[in-house]
Amino acid sequence: MQTAQRVSRRSSGLAELAKSFASDETLCVLDLGYTSAANIRYLTERGHKIYSEDLLIASTDPDLATVNEEGKPALDSKRFLAENLTYPAAHFDVVLCWNLADYLDESLVKPVVGRLWSVLKPGGVLLAFFHTREAGPDAPCYRYHITGADTLEMQAIEPRRETRRGPTGAVHTAIESNFRLQRVFNNRHVENLFRDFASIKFFLSRDTIREVLVVR
Repeated sequence: MQTAQRVSRRSSGLAELAKSFASDETLCVLDLGYTSAANIRYLTERGHKIYSEDLLIASTDPDLATVNEEGKPALDSKRFLAENLTYPAAHFDVVLCWNLADYLDESLVKPVVGRLWSVLKPGGVLLAFFHTREAGPDAPCYRYHITGADTLEMQAIEPRRETRRGPTGAVHTAIESNFRLQRVFNNRHVENLFRDFASIKFFLSRDTIREVLVVR
Protein backbone atom coordinates (compact mmCIF):
# COMPACT_ATOMS: atom_id res chain seq x y z
CA MET A 1 0.00 0.00 0.00
CA GLN A 2 1.30 3.43 -0.88
CA THR A 3 1.42 6.17 1.73
CA ALA A 4 -1.73 8.30 1.83
CA GLN A 5 -2.84 11.17 4.04
CA ARG A 6 -4.89 10.16 7.06
CA VAL A 7 -8.08 11.85 8.22
CA SER A 8 -9.41 11.54 11.77
CA ARG A 9 -12.96 10.34 12.43
CA ARG A 10 -15.09 9.70 15.52
CA SER A 11 -16.68 6.25 15.69
CA SER A 12 -19.65 5.41 17.92
CA GLY A 13 -19.39 1.73 16.99
CA LEU A 14 -15.76 1.61 18.05
CA ALA A 15 -16.63 3.41 21.29
CA GLU A 16 -19.14 0.67 22.07
CA LEU A 17 -16.60 -2.02 21.18
CA ALA A 18 -13.88 -0.33 23.24
CA LYS A 19 -15.75 -1.32 26.39
CA SER A 20 -14.85 -4.92 25.57
CA PHE A 21 -11.27 -3.98 24.76
CA ALA A 22 -10.96 -2.47 28.26
CA SER A 23 -11.73 -5.87 29.80
CA ASP A 24 -9.04 -7.86 31.60
CA GLU A 25 -10.05 -10.90 29.54
CA THR A 26 -7.73 -11.66 26.61
CA LEU A 27 -9.70 -11.29 23.39
CA CYS A 28 -8.93 -12.77 19.99
CA VAL A 29 -9.50 -10.13 17.29
CA LEU A 30 -9.61 -10.49 13.50
CA ASP A 31 -8.77 -7.27 11.62
CA LEU A 32 -9.91 -7.50 7.98
CA GLY A 33 -7.60 -5.15 6.16
CA TYR A 34 -4.03 -4.34 5.26
CA THR A 35 -1.81 -4.76 8.33
CA SER A 36 -2.13 -1.72 10.60
CA ALA A 37 0.65 -1.02 13.09
CA ALA A 38 -1.74 1.29 14.97
CA ASN A 39 -4.35 -1.46 15.39
CA ILE A 40 -1.75 -4.01 16.46
CA ARG A 41 -0.33 -1.59 19.01
CA TYR A 42 -3.73 -0.54 20.39
CA LEU A 43 -4.92 -4.12 20.91
CA THR A 44 -1.70 -5.77 22.09
CA GLU A 45 -1.09 -3.01 24.63
CA ARG A 46 -4.40 -4.09 26.17
CA GLY A 47 -3.37 -7.72 26.23
CA HIS A 48 -5.38 -8.92 23.24
CA LYS A 49 -4.37 -11.12 20.29
CA ILE A 50 -4.83 -9.74 16.78
CA TYR A 51 -4.88 -11.43 13.38
CA SER A 52 -4.85 -9.42 10.14
CA GLU A 53 -6.11 -10.60 6.77
CA ASP A 54 -6.65 -8.42 3.69
CA LEU A 55 -9.60 -9.93 1.84
CA LEU A 56 -9.82 -7.12 -0.71
CA ILE A 57 -6.29 -7.79 -1.94
CA ALA A 58 -6.98 -11.54 -1.88
CA SER A 59 -10.09 -11.02 -4.02
CA THR A 60 -7.98 -9.57 -6.86
CA ASP A 61 -6.31 -12.94 -7.51
CA PRO A 62 -6.91 -13.51 -11.26
CA ASP A 63 -7.22 -17.26 -10.68
CA LEU A 64 -10.55 -16.64 -8.91
CA ALA A 65 -12.22 -15.43 -12.12
CA THR A 66 -15.14 -17.59 -13.25
CA VAL A 67 -18.74 -17.20 -14.50
CA ASN A 68 -21.98 -17.70 -12.59
CA GLU A 69 -25.03 -19.76 -13.58
CA GLU A 70 -26.22 -16.86 -15.75
CA GLY A 71 -22.92 -16.77 -17.63
CA LYS A 72 -21.86 -13.47 -16.05
CA PRO A 73 -18.36 -12.79 -14.66
CA ALA A 74 -17.97 -13.74 -11.00
CA LEU A 75 -15.38 -14.91 -8.51
CA ASP A 76 -15.04 -18.49 -7.28
CA SER A 77 -16.27 -18.19 -3.67
CA LYS A 78 -15.45 -21.82 -2.81
CA ARG A 79 -11.84 -21.41 -3.86
CA PHE A 80 -11.67 -18.03 -2.13
CA LEU A 81 -12.81 -19.51 1.19
CA ALA A 82 -10.47 -22.47 0.77
CA GLU A 83 -7.55 -20.02 0.65
CA ASN A 84 -8.76 -17.31 3.06
CA LEU A 85 -10.43 -17.08 6.49
CA THR A 86 -9.21 -20.59 7.25
CA TYR A 87 -9.63 -20.41 11.03
CA PRO A 88 -11.22 -22.88 13.46
CA ALA A 89 -14.90 -22.44 14.25
CA ALA A 90 -15.70 -20.04 17.12
CA HIS A 91 -12.12 -18.75 17.20
CA PHE A 92 -12.63 -14.96 17.48
CA ASP A 93 -14.25 -12.69 20.04
CA VAL A 94 -14.24 -9.65 17.72
CA VAL A 95 -14.11 -9.11 13.95
CA LEU A 96 -13.25 -5.68 12.58
CA CYS A 97 -14.93 -5.90 9.19
CA TRP A 98 -14.70 -2.15 8.42
CA ASN A 99 -16.12 -1.31 4.94
CA LEU A 100 -15.28 -4.67 3.35
CA ALA A 101 -18.82 -5.53 2.21
CA ASP A 102 -19.17 -2.31 0.19
CA TYR A 103 -16.05 -2.98 -1.91
CA LEU A 104 -15.93 -6.78 -2.12
CA ASP A 105 -17.14 -8.47 -5.30
CA GLU A 106 -20.85 -9.34 -5.10
CA SER A 107 -20.22 -13.07 -5.48
CA LEU A 108 -18.08 -13.13 -2.32
CA VAL A 109 -20.10 -10.99 0.10
CA LYS A 110 -22.61 -13.52 1.46
CA PRO A 111 -20.12 -16.45 1.54
CA VAL A 112 -17.63 -14.28 3.46
CA VAL A 113 -20.25 -13.13 5.98
CA GLY A 114 -21.25 -16.77 6.45
CA ARG A 115 -17.64 -17.72 7.16
CA LEU A 116 -17.28 -14.79 9.60
CA TRP A 117 -20.36 -16.06 11.46
CA SER A 118 -18.68 -19.46 11.84
CA VAL A 119 -15.30 -18.17 13.05
CA LEU A 120 -16.92 -15.85 15.65
CA LYS A 121 -17.62 -17.23 19.10
CA PRO A 122 -21.25 -17.23 20.28
CA GLY A 123 -21.70 -13.75 21.71
CA GLY A 124 -18.80 -12.47 19.59
CA VAL A 125 -19.10 -9.03 17.99
CA LEU A 126 -18.50 -7.77 14.45
CA LEU A 127 -18.08 -4.09 13.55
CA ALA A 128 -18.90 -3.07 9.97
CA PHE A 129 -19.23 0.22 8.09
CA PHE A 130 -21.65 0.85 5.22
CA HIS A 131 -21.87 3.84 2.89
CA THR A 132 -25.05 5.82 2.42
CA ARG A 133 -26.19 6.85 -1.06
CA GLU A 134 -24.81 10.33 -0.43
CA ALA A 135 -21.28 8.88 -0.61
CA GLY A 136 -21.38 8.62 -4.41
CA PRO A 137 -19.97 5.86 -6.65
CA ASP A 138 -16.42 7.22 -6.46
CA ALA A 139 -16.24 7.10 -2.65
CA PRO A 140 -12.64 6.16 -1.78
CA CYS A 141 -11.91 2.89 -0.03
CA TYR A 142 -10.28 3.55 3.35
CA ARG A 143 -8.09 1.58 5.71
CA TYR A 144 -9.05 2.30 9.31
CA HIS A 145 -6.46 2.74 12.06
CA ILE A 146 -7.50 2.80 15.74
CA THR A 147 -6.02 5.80 17.54
CA GLY A 148 -8.30 5.95 20.59
CA ALA A 149 -11.33 4.44 22.27
CA ASP A 150 -13.66 6.28 19.85
CA THR A 151 -11.27 7.65 17.24
CA LEU A 152 -10.05 6.29 13.91
CA GLU A 153 -7.68 7.56 11.27
CA MET A 154 -8.89 6.91 7.71
CA GLN A 155 -6.23 6.24 5.07
CA ALA A 156 -7.28 6.01 1.42
CA ILE A 157 -6.17 2.70 -0.08
CA GLU A 158 -4.03 3.07 -3.20
CA PRO A 159 -3.15 -0.52 -4.16
CA ARG A 160 -0.20 -1.28 -6.41
CA ARG A 161 0.66 -4.52 -8.17
CA GLU A 162 2.17 -6.78 -5.55
CA THR A 163 2.32 -10.42 -4.63
CA ARG A 164 1.52 -11.79 -1.20
CA ARG A 165 1.18 -15.25 0.28
CA GLY A 166 -2.07 -16.13 2.04
CA PRO A 167 -2.48 -18.15 5.26
CA THR A 168 -2.57 -21.45 3.34
CA GLY A 169 0.44 -20.61 1.18
CA ALA A 170 -1.61 -19.47 -1.80
CA VAL A 171 -0.05 -16.57 -3.71
CA HIS A 172 -2.25 -13.55 -4.49
CA THR A 173 -1.43 -10.73 -6.91
CA ALA A 174 -3.11 -7.37 -6.40
CA ILE A 175 -4.48 -5.55 -9.43
CA GLU A 176 -2.99 -2.11 -10.04
CA SER A 177 -6.16 -0.04 -9.66
CA ASN A 178 -8.26 1.52 -6.92
CA PHE A 179 -11.04 -0.41 -5.21
CA ARG A 180 -14.43 0.94 -6.24
CA LEU A 181 -17.67 1.06 -4.29
CA GLN A 182 -19.63 -1.96 -5.55
CA ARG A 183 -23.02 -1.27 -4.01
CA VAL A 184 -24.89 0.71 -1.33
CA PHE A 185 -26.79 -1.32 1.27
CA ASN A 186 -29.89 0.14 2.89
CA ASN A 187 -30.82 -0.88 6.44
CA ARG A 188 -33.03 -3.74 5.26
CA HIS A 189 -30.22 -5.12 3.09
CA VAL A 190 -27.79 -4.93 6.03
CA GLU A 191 -30.27 -6.73 8.29
CA ASN A 192 -30.70 -9.44 5.66
CA LEU A 193 -26.94 -9.81 5.25
CA PHE A 194 -26.58 -10.51 8.97
CA ARG A 195 -29.86 -12.39 9.41
CA ASP A 196 -28.12 -15.40 11.01
CA PHE A 197 -26.65 -13.24 13.77
CA ALA A 198 -28.38 -12.82 17.14
CA SER A 199 -28.67 -9.02 17.14
CA ILE A 200 -27.79 -5.90 15.17
CA LYS A 201 -27.35 -2.27 16.23
CA PHE A 202 -27.04 0.74 13.93
CA PHE A 203 -25.14 3.94 14.72
CA LEU A 204 -25.86 7.14 12.79
CA SER A 205 -23.05 9.53 11.98
CA ARG A 206 -22.66 12.97 10.45
CA ASP A 207 -20.75 11.70 7.43
CA THR A 208 -21.75 9.23 4.70
CA ILE A 209 -20.98 6.12 6.77
CA ARG A 210 -23.42 4.01 8.81
CA GLU A 211 -21.81 1.88 11.52
CA VAL A 212 -23.19 -1.48 12.52
CA LEU A 213 -22.44 -3.78 15.45
CA VAL A 214 -23.72 -7.34 15.12
CA VAL A 215 -23.57 -10.07 17.75
CA ARG A 216 -23.13 -13.75 16.84
